[in-house]
Amino acid sequence: MKPRILVIDDEAAIRDSVRMILEYEHYECIGASSGPEGLTILKRDQPDMVLLDIKMPGMSGLDVLGEIRKVDESIPVAMMSGHGTVTDAMQATRLGAFDFIEKPFTSERVLVTVAKGLEVRQLKRENRELKLAMESRYEIVGDSPSLRVVLEAVRKAAPTNATVLLTGESGVGKELVARTVHRNSPRAGQRFVQVNCAAIPEELIESELFGHEKGSFTGATEKQIGKFEQADRGTIFLDEVGDMSPKTQAKVLRVLQEQEVERLGSARTTKVDVRVIAATNKDLEEAIARGEFREDLFFRLNVIPIVVPPLRERRADIPQLVQHLAARTSDEHNIKPKKFEPRAMEALQRYRWRGNIRELRNTVERLMIMAAGDVVRFEDLPVEIRGGAPVATAAAASNDVPQPAASAATPAPASSAGTLREFKDTAERAFLVQKLRENGWNISKTADVIDTPRSNLYKKLEQYGIKQEVDG
Repeated sequence: MKPRILVIDDEAAIRDSVRMILEYEHYECIGASSGPEGLTILKRDQPDMVLLDIKMPGMSGLDVLGEIRKVDESIPVAMMSGHGTVTDAMQATRLGAFDFIEKPFTSERVLVTVAKGLEVRQLKRENRELKLAMESRYEIVGDSPSLRVVLEAVRKAAPTNATVLLTGESGVGKELVARTVHRNSPRAGQRFVQVNCAAIPEELIESELFGHEKGSFTGATEKQIGKFEQADRGTIFLDEVGDMSPKTQAKVLRVLQEQEVERLGSARTTKVDVRVIAATNKDLEEAIARGEFREDLFFRLNVIPIVVPPLRERRADIPQLVQHLAARTSDEHNIKPKKFEPRAMEALQRYRWRGNIRELRNTVERLMIMAAGDVVRFEDLPVEIRGGAPVATAAAASNDVPQPAASAATPAPASSAGTLREFKDTAERAFLVQKLRENGWNISKTADVIDTPRSNLYKKLEQYGIKQEVDG
């Protein structure tokens, strides 16, 4: 479709001249002889751009520009004038005009301005679409009672500058809640800076958080601005804050107390205005009792505590979540939308979802890509979700898979478990031992493979008394 340009000018000769220039270059041109007529056409025909004369009888071009902004502030407007002043140009710019054309003008000048205006229009449209896509991507989906408690806490916390501490299992959506707090706060127009404290090596985390000066340590070839300074006037999200070393905890505490940072290698402090949101899947009060986490830092972080529930406690939200994730997968992978048959949806609601929303998202994505036809059926679901034997158990039962010899780390058979809790513990212990063996007892690799934080895996090893097997 041809780009549509609206020309508002009281001189017919100007309108005809511009029309000839534009139509020769395959633009559609609409003319209006006055401001009120131009505004009527604007609302009716929705042009892609406006060329507007400043000096017109009755309603001036600047008045028309103000009204255009009320109708559609995204539409690009270029002003035209044969006797405009610098004051007129400045006022037009303040009102939102992107260019100013002096009369008499050349064909090239008009065409360059129109091309520039249409580019501005396209960029605004893309930015708007991106913003909507991001909001959709980071939308909290669901209406279960446990989620409503979270949303109410977010509603109360967002308008303030108070520190927020999010707790909950891995994969429950703590980052999503943090982004929602930021997006609904007075800082929404500023940066949201995320730091995964568990993913950064101990020797680098201080430089990452607080920055460093050139030459402050081996390899510091350039000055680096830290995450706290990057988040100035915005929000910093400290994910897995329970994995910080005592030394780093002390420095973060100082930032919270003094609202200032000191880069490595510098004696000068820099003031920062930062809202802090922290998250962890650890029990920080237990960590305090073990001497692993500072109590004073905990009190600073825990001003507004929000517990994000696991997916098994909000099963009523699963159908809505599945539909949301399916639509997102369809858009991201450019595949045809699929529906989930009722039996499949019921199975998804029954499943335990140890990996929470992260596991659900990965499952829905796989089903959307791999399931044949327009409907995801019960038979398309992984066997463990259908209610059959878990994949690991089925593999272990196969004659093709050699069974490991019994050892101190090998759990008792599941049949010996007396209660459901004992059976689950025995099965989980067996699963962990199997995965550790498969990955050569490498804790980091195993945690990555089973999609759980290292800290959580260490906790499980201690809980079940699992120790590395020694050959011989």
